[in-house]
Amino acid sequence: MSILVLGTVALDSVKTPYGARKEMLGGSAVHFSMSARIFTKVILVSIIGKDFPQKHLKFLHKKGIILASLIKTQGKTFRWQGEYRADMNAAITLATELGVLNSFRLEVREHHRKIRNIFLANVDPDIQASLLDTMHLPGLVGLDSMNYWINNKKKRLLKVMQRADLFVANDQEARSLTSEHNLYQAAKCLLRLGPKIVVIKKGEHGVIFYSKGLMFSLPAYPVHKVVDPTGAGDTFAGALMGYLSTQKKINSQHLRKALAYATVSASFNVEGFGVNKTKDLTRQDIESRLKKFRLFTNF
Repeated sequence: MSILVLGTVALDSVKTPYGARKEMLGGSAVHFSMSARIFTKVILVSIIGKDFPQKHLKFLHKKGIILASLIKTQGKTFRWQGEYRADMNAAITLATELGVLNSFRLEVREHHRKIRNIFLANVDPDIQASLLDTMHLPGLVGLDSMNYWINNKKKRLLKVMQRADLFVANDQEARSLTSEHNLYQAAKCLLRLGPKIVVIKKGEHGVIFYSKGLMFSLPAYPVHKVVDPTGAGDTFAGALMGYLSTQKKINSQHLRKALAYATVSASFNVEGFGVNKTKDLTRQDIESRLKKFRLFTNF
């Protein structure tokens, strides 16, 4: 089954202890797509400016990402500039240029509105709600956000959460949204806000899974050299939703396997700048690393 992702397509400039790159292909929808495509067809809904490099569109098309609902309009493409220093879990935002995101109006093709598997990646909650309003029969709905929207549009975000089946957040976002420092208490609070499943990412410390009938945690895959963490959370979400979208009925076994796939996929992302390590990622690569992960965790 296909999956539709709403999010950003960006040009990222990143500096880490291992170097710097300017105007790389990035954005939440792009990083999500790089892992989700391995499991299923991906329809990308976003907006770009006239300045967006044609080579990036050709690249996405070559990777099988369906771009019929990607809008290209006058103006500048969304840009993000950030830096990672000693703490590779925390990005320092140096500059953000919203560009065409300021005037983003959805244009989802009619046949795409029938897709049941939907992921609302990090973007304005009003746009996330608008996307859901256009869909005919949403089935599995995943949701991500960030502290900016938690701080500035919390009420709107909470309304979207009521319509989501799965909510993905990092530890800072979970604490900010619930005012709970203990992450298990935070997960419990998030569950009360609407989603049936809560996943809290803890970077190099792994992930917590929490639902009414199931709770467990997984460590991160041991990566020896973290080059660029940008997009790791979106890559994680892509594999998670990508695998779940292929299952007719989701049970505890599928959820555990989905979290393992997501963890392993994210480990590839951090090993290179931008999409450098995920652009050629295959199912075989993931399965091979998953075997090593299972030996490491006895999972």
